[in-house]
Amino acid sequence: MAEPKHPVRTVDRTLEIVEIIQELDGAGVSEIADRVDIGKSAVHNHLQTLAERDYVDKVGDEYHIGLSFLSLGAYARNQTPIHDAARSEVDKLADETDELVNLLVEKNGKGVYLYQAKGDNAVELDTYEGKDVHLHSTALGKALLGFRPTEEVDEIIDEHGLPAETSHTITDREEFHAELAEIRENRYAVDHEERIHGLRCVAAPITDNEDRSVAAVSVACPVHQLDDERFYDELPDRVRGAANVIELEFNYS
Repeated sequence: MAEPKHPVRTVDRTLEIVEIIQELDGAGVSEIADRVDIGKSAVHNHLQTLAERDYVDKVGDEYHIGLSFLSLGAYARNQTPIHDAARSEVDKLADETDELVNLLVEKNGKGVYLYQAKGDNAVELDTYEGKDVHLHSTALGKALLGFRPTEEVDEIIDEHGLPAETSHTITDREEFHAELAEIRENRYAVDHEERIHGLRCVAAPITDNEDRSVAAVSVACPVHQLDDERFYDELPDRVRGAANVIELEFNYS
């Protein structure tokens, strides 16, 4: 992401404070001041302004993200064309598989969960709509990167690296590119406990008319909940089928 030529320092500081509150799941003035290079009184002024507009709520001595961000987030999501094209098919896939189904897009070299649907057996994870994750450690991210130019993939790796999130995460660039080549051939990706221990996923890319990925859709389930036959034989066809329907809706509606 290009750096702004003339950043507004006050706005930048306010957004930094908001991000700290989210990261810490609530924080007090002293805790925030320890993370930024301004004093407690200045932090308090930022928080008071945010609170007046309902962007943060004060609970005891801590501040938490306010519901005004929910409206902005929902608006931003609904303004993303792939959301409307994919939502009904994501819901259908969750209903058919009884598992957790995710829709992910790429933003500034990271993956952002745009929509989720839960079947009857869906696992509860740390993910939510709007959460960002590294692309290399998820089936979603790998499916998406498999249909991007090699130069673009390398730029993302240069910026964000290939950090080991579990002992199963691919952290070698050449190995990662080799897997992306297989993903392009098979048109689906898997991850085996590469971001979260005990979880595995199958994902397929959603591409535009030039076969460039615009998103990816996945089914996620605990390792013990799904046998290998269903995981390898059934789910890839299901997610590729869902991706194909979404592509038709996205590209031709």
